[in-house]
Amino acid sequence: MKNNKGFTLIELIVVIVILGVLAAVALPRFMNATKDAHEAALRGTSGALASAVLLVRSQYELNRNGGTQGCTGGNCQIDLQGFGNNNVDVNANGWPIGINSAGTPAATTAMSPATCNEVFTNILQGSAPSVGTAAGTVDYVTTAATTICTYTYQLDGADDTITYNANTGEVANVFN
Repeated sequence: MKNNKGFTLIELIVVIVILGVLAAVALPRFMNATKDAHEAALRGTSGALASAVLLVRSQYELNRNGGTQGCTGGNCQIDLQGFGNNNVDVNANGWPIGINSAGTPAATTAMSPATCNEVFTNILQGSAPSVGTAAGTVDYVTTAATTICTYTYQLDGADDTITYNANTGEVANVFN
């Protein structure tokens, strides 16, 4: 009699059971991948905003202390030279507050949804998410109170936020 090579019925059943257990354990993890993707998008945008804010501040300090870009008319705060399109304005603390400002903006310059949008779109260059004030048309809806900009993420229940404090330069996020 010839020696047959192959799997027995018991071995095949054990493999199928093991695959079934793995699928039952792994499937819920894959089902939650959408929530993980939204969290990654929010945290990535928050990190990019924080980095960009610090880059603006660094360019402000460089210009203020005699860097190659210098200061236009003794004012380092308006149309920050050497960053982006040279149109970002900063407050007295050197944190971005938008574009089209005038004079020497104070550290406590109040932010509006429009100036918050200017900060977001002018310091995050390239393929930045969309911001605006109308829900349903943008990735982040912008609101403002005193020196704080709040960007509410719309693609996952509109309960996740990024905040930017123009007085301190702090960027934080909350993901629910």
